[in-house]
Amino acid sequence: MALLDGQTAVVTGGAQGIGFAIAQRLIAEGARVVIGDINEQTSKNAVGELGGPSVARYAVCDVRDLAQVEAMLDLAEREFGPVDVMVNNAGMTRDSTMRKMSEQDFDDVISVHLKGTWNGTRAAAGRMRERGSGAVVNLSSISGKVGFVGQTNYSAAKAGIVGLTKAAAKEVAHTGVRVNAVQPGLIRTAMTEAMPQRIWDQKMSEIPMGRAGEPDEVAKVVLFLASDLSSYMTGTVLEITGGRLM
Repeated sequence: MALLDGQTAVVTGGAQGIGFAIAQRLIAEGARVVIGDINEQTSKNAVGELGGPSVARYAVCDVRDLAQVEAMLDLAEREFGPVDVMVNNAGMTRDSTMRKMSEQDFDDVISVHLKGTWNGTRAAAGRMRERGSGAVVNLSSISGKVGFVGQTNYSAAKAGIVGLTKAAAKEVAHTGVRVNAVQPGLIRTAMTEAMPQRIWDQKMSEIPMGRAGEPDEVAKVVLFLASDLSSYMTGTVLEITGGRLM
């Protein structure tokens, strides 16, 4: 039997990149998935690539808006049944040094990552606790562990997700709901491959395994935390970095 056979999952930011890889992996293990994304056309295309409406649906969702997050969960429940797995993956970057960063760029990144994750965790856990089971997986980043130049907004948000995950895990553990997080390092996506070569090379020099990670390598760890393989784990943070910055 597949690890998530018959389960319903929601993945924010699931139309592309790491989020899409997570949706693919969850479907491969038997889940039916609703992806939430702000880009409707990209979401439509993603549903087709994921196998069509029998296994995937989409909701246009700005995770900063709790009402939109609740509507996304309503859609998932209506189409596939009660949500068993919630993956808070949606994000954005607005990199700049602190001296040059605008307040808007700081606020937007904090809001999408941190408030968005809070909205998703709160909404999903609120429903899961009524049934006595469920798994929430939040996407942090190695940037939330060490801090990188030009990412005071992103590093702060990703560090905040770790604290949020641990606090939420303590609040809902007695209800049968688990909340965990992952911290990816350098993962090969369209965004990271657009880096200047010197930045890419510098990051690669920090990785003992000598290569970037692939989106599915993140997805497989998310699957572990979403499934009963991690049934006695909550409030944990797993690094997916190839040993970078241990």
